[in-house]
Amino acid sequence: MTVQIIEMDGRKMASLPEEEYRSLAELAEDAGDSLAAERAEARRLAGEEYLPHCVVDRLVAGEHPLAVWRTYRGMTPQDLAARAGLAIERLAAIEAQDGRASAREWRRLADALDLELDDIMPLD
Repeated sequence: MTVQIIEMDGRKMASLPEEEYRSLAELAEDAGDSLAAERAEARRLAGEEYLPHCVVDRLVAGEHPLAVWRTYRGMTPQDLAARAGLAIERLAAIEAQDGRASAREWRRLADALDLELDDIMPLD
């Protein structure tokens, strides 16, 4: 590596050929990517859940989070209603955004899906 040390405004600076700079920048980027991948794998091993893009796309598109998570978990409306101790009609009303759910109902639904309340409650 060809490096020239110069001093500007009392600070020492390193000057090197552009191709060497680009090579070093690429190596630094690769090292950063590797570190990010290691951290992501550690979070996955610790139990953090990752969602496929199709699930994220549905949430971003504005579909009701409860319905998106229910289908992602492989549950029918009947399955979720039974697990949460709700009537199927009540679940249908909540998913259709026709009815508001009580705090107790939201908690039961979140528990049945093994989620936090924020994961299933609509933003509005």
